[in-house]
Amino acid sequence: MTPASAPRTARVQRETSESSIDLSIDLDGTGVSDIETSVPFFDHLLTAFAKHSLTDLTLRARGDIEIDVHHTVEDVGIVLGQAIRQALGDKRGISRYGDALVPLDEALAQAVVDISGRPYLVHTGEPAGFEFHLIGGHFTGSMVRHVFEAIAFNAALTVHVTVLGGRDPHHIAEAEFKAFARAFRQAKAHDPLVAGIPSTKGAL
Repeated sequence: MTPASAPRTARVQRETSESSIDLSIDLDGTGVSDIETSVPFFDHLLTAFAKHSLTDLTLRARGDIEIDVHHTVEDVGIVLGQAIRQALGDKRGISRYGDALVPLDEALAQAVVDISGRPYLVHTGEPAGFEFHLIGGHFTGSMVRHVFEAIAFNAALTVHVTVLGGRDPHHIAEAEFKAFARAFRQAKAHDPLVAGIPSTKGAL
């Protein structure tokens, strides 16, 4: 089976005293999603990620949101990262790198992704006070960075996300997720000119 035809799918389940998560992805999908985390704005961000990365995503998550959305959001990020890493397999034939610059009205965000096998996140540019803002009355701005950390470290990705401008917290967060999605879409894509694993090490 050629790399382009091998299925790149994964299902990961995680059960703790704080959350219960069942997540399935197809990296070669069309962006179809069915997402319920009980955190509405997070559902919105994940739907945007699926749509713009062309990743099919099915997710059911329940957690102790009566305490805070933190546990549920963090655990979903962990599981999504684990699923991405599993679905990528040996990464044979992928482009590996991707970058995107995405506007949302007044907001502008850039993301660069390297499917490197080395987890690292650089996240800069959010305006002062963004981390304290309640988006939709429930989703704290600080969770945006926290989700990117969880995904990058569990998927073994190098990710740089930079906010270049913006005023509205909703627009800023959504632009960040869309930029990450578009960069990831490029990085995970099969490149017909790549014969093996795109690394001088021979492994990613």
